[in-house]
Amino acid sequence: MKKPEEQFLDYLARKRLKNTSQRMTILSAFLRQKAHLSTEEFYLQLRKEHPGIGYATVHRTLKLFAECGIASERNFGDGQMRFEVSLGNEHHDHLVCTSCGQILEFENQQIEQLQIDVARTHNFIIEDHRLELYGLCSACHTTEQPPVS
Repeated sequence: MKKPEEQFLDYLARKRLKNTSQRMTILSAFLRQKAHLSTEEFYLQLRKEHPGIGYATVHRTLKLFAECGIASERNFGDGQMRFEVSLGNEHHDHLVCTSCGQILEFENQQIEQLQIDVARTHNFIIEDHRLELYGLCSACHTTEQPPVS
């Protein structure tokens, strides 16, 4: 498997796009991210160390990362597209807090198997899937609210 930098450079070459130092700086910073960041959130973090990189450059570069498979675009219903590193990231699902916006990743083999079983029952071939559960994180819910059944 290629390193992300190699994959990105190969993609740029195939698309006949320039490799710039700004794109490589953005890639390096993006690969260090552990969160699901919007373009604006990522830009604000990046400009602290690299004030010469503009918002439009960051936005276009994140889109390139998604096109070449380095990043995954996610929409968690808050009106913003978010990006996460997809290379080397095993499949996972998300818990999204509708109050504070916290996004937690989780893996559950029983859920994965159930999806396979449901697809098989309906003679359906799964090519890809995403599971996102929306609710309140432990910090946002109160003990007065009954648990979801």
